[in-house]
Amino acid sequence: MSAAIFAAGTVCWRRVPADDGGQDRLMVLLIHRTKQRDISFPKGKLDPGESMQAAAIRETREETGLSVSLGMSLGTISYTVRGGATKTVQYWAAEVTPQIALASTFAPNSEVQALEWVPWNEVPKRLSYAADRDLYAVFGRLVDHDLLDTFSVTLLRHAKAIGRSPEYPEDRLRPLTTTGSAQAETLVPMLAAFAPKRIHTSTATRCVSTVSPLAAHLDRRVRGTDALSQDTWDTGELEGMRKLIAKIVKRGKSALVCSHRPVLPDIARELVLATGSVPGAYLDEATSLPPAGFSVFHLSRRRPGAGILSVETYPLKH
Repeated sequence: MSAAIFAAGTVCWRRVPADDGGQDRLMVLLIHRTKQRDISFPKGKLDPGESMQAAAIRETREETGLSVSLGMSLGTISYTVRGGATKTVQYWAAEVTPQIALASTFAPNSEVQALEWVPWNEVPKRLSYAADRDLYAVFGRLVDHDLLDTFSVTLLRHAKAIGRSPEYPEDRLRPLTTTGSAQAETLVPMLAAFAPKRIHTSTATRCVSTVSPLAAHLDRRVRGTDALSQDTWDTGELEGMRKLIAKIVKRGKSALVCSHRPVLPDIARELVLATGSVPGAYLDEATSLPPAGFSVFHLSRRRPGAGILSVETYPLKH
């Protein structure tokens, strides 16, 4: 039996000024592959040990020269390839800003002979494969409801920490284990794929240590606050947390929030309240995370009243 193949990619989009000065035009990027002589979206197989998120970013950069970040997940498509193996590809929407477009390093090569920006409503008839058209229908629904332009709030549980012991009489001082430190490093490309502009964390050592490698990678400041700490949560004080989450939502830029297992459900509830979203069982799954697990909540920039659009949950494999 052939082994399963996993791959990841993006549907890259941008808005360009209309020639007549009217409403901006929405354009989507297609790639013309050299060997296959087909038209598709940027994608590629995972490297050994690589996450779907990191692969989507890397393959998009390698095939198009564009350094994007991930927006909403568009789901997966599966099909049979030569040899009988099943290939599963996960896709995300990815905005290409003018700065990203100008920084593209693309040159025709043995894999991709050309890039083409196409009006979004003309894309289905240009694609070579039915599976890609099915995937693109999800993208089209986001466009129809003006929900394409999003930002994300990532909730992260700290990595594995040393257990309670007399050696650490203050719980907040417990450090990560060797495994936990490795988890923090493993998380970097996965979390960086969503490009958080700000990194907020509990002041507990195990939380700060979990996000520090990511902050160094992104050249971001670690914003520690007692409002996210378990010590504060134990007192029943939630006002600081409420204000922080409301500020993140109002700012409308992607952010990461790292805290503790008992605290995460209340953070998620504050996010629901701040966005006017409907609560539900999905919050239980999104906050029942193992050490170093995380959930990504996607929110609309253009339609703040739309609430939480989708949630991606990733329990880090140990």
